[in-house]
Amino acid sequence: MHYNETVKTHYDTIGKSYSSTRQPDPRIAKQILSALGSATSVANIGAGTGSYEPEDRQVIAVEPSATMISQRQDNKSCLIQGSAEKLPLANQSVDAALAILTIHHWTDLAAGIQEMHRVARNEVVILSWDQAVWESNFWMIRDYHQQALEADRHRAIPIEQLCSYFKSSDVSVVPIPHDCMDGFHGAFWQRPEAYLDPVVRAGISTYANMSNQQELDIVGRLQADLEDGSWRLRNAHLLQLEEIDLGYRLIVGQNQ
Repeated sequence: MHYNETVKTHYDTIGKSYSSTRQPDPRIAKQILSALGSATSVANIGAGTGSYEPEDRQVIAVEPSATMISQRQDNKSCLIQGSAEKLPLANQSVDAALAILTIHHWTDLAAGIQEMHRVARNEVVILSWDQAVWESNFWMIRDYHQQALEADRHRAIPIEQLCSYFKSSDVSVVPIPHDCMDGFHGAFWQRPEAYLDPVVRAGISTYANMSNQQELDIVGRLQADLEDGSWRLRNAHLLQLEEIDLGYRLIVGQNQ
């Protein structure tokens, strides 16, 4: 996320439920840990409540929002309130830099990634999403979010653009399990009733970025389709799957 006062205030407002709805999923955590390779020290940029911070490595967490910081559980991370575009860290002070579902909130992507390059001796690891796959594979976006799609597309960063910031990069699919423990937007693809819960939606920035009326329209249409069986009729095939590709991608970029 971009750490100016606007976004800081935004997350001080919408981040109040993160500790209850945004728990790290161990399968996604395993993939992120593998991407960090042999790094023994990690800077977690846009660290939020501390999800996906490896417990067996030295972690410096950088986060602007007091609300998010207050929900962090006791851990071994060194915590700094700071800015992605101007990281309060020395050159090459950590082995790897990490950014989990955060870069779409930055207002200066190039500056933020340049800072990650500056502080990391080796890997830069970013979890983001491919908007084209997201729109075609996720029923919530395809069937209910048409009125909010333009805002979503504006926030999305093409994977090719992300890769262009690195001399070399590797992109991996991050499949979302049917019982995903982390309540980000795509987590409940097999549990549609979850999106009717305002506490769940409060932990998803997409809903905070739309008007109350837009949110109510989406929720109302989904609820009606669940009640009359339309959702199940359209999406019965999903109920047999263990995991799905919703476009989430893990990019591992190399400085050298």
